[in-house]
Amino acid sequence: MEQAEKIAGLLLECEAVSLNPKEPYTWASGIKSPIYCDNRITMSYPAVRKEIAKGLADIIRKFYPETEVIAGTATAGIPHAAWVAEELDLPMIYIRSKAKGHGKQNQIEGRLTEGQKVVCIEDLISTGGSVIDAASAVQQAGGAVLGCAAIFSYQLDAAMDNFQEADLPIYTLSNYSALIKAAVEKGIIKSEDKMLLNEWRDDPAEWGRA
Repeated sequence: MEQAEKIAGLLLECEAVSLNPKEPYTWASGIKSPIYCDNRITMSYPAVRKEIAKGLADIIRKFYPETEVIAGTATAGIPHAAWVAEELDLPMIYIRSKAKGHGKQNQIEGRLTEGQKVVCIEDLISTGGSVIDAASAVQQAGGAVLGCAAIFSYQLDAAMDNFQEADLPIYTLSNYSALIKAAVEKGIIKSEDKMLLNEWRDDPAEWGRA
């Protein structure tokens, strides 16, 4: 079994990801979606979170071997960044969505020195905006961002465009295609539901409006 399908299966088993093409969820943005992903759930499953940490660490060893600091995006990326940093025996920082309004008004917590090579860890890639903003904050603070790694990607075209525009590499453990395949194999969805799920990924903004 490929790693993407294995991770997708684990996410389904612990119900971090739910699929419901006939009764879609509504995201905060108002988009109707047949999938809801909450990778925070994985924190409660030691075997799952260890598999994720190992997988993300392997991505970093393979694609970002010069990494000196692991950065977690607030808030969902923070615990996974901590486990990855432990796996790789590297320093860790985390990046707030915006600077604190008190104290030292930090946006980055932890110690980052000029020129250190950083990989940003995110739990979920939809449009990629959050982790791209986090990477920008690291760059503004003097860090050199090698790229990003995440648990799961919806594989939306908008995300691919955004990462390309930001000139930021991104690698994920699993993705939407692997999830659908794993869900069919496990009997969570029927084969005929695949068409609805693929239609959503092709045009999420308009899907379900008819």
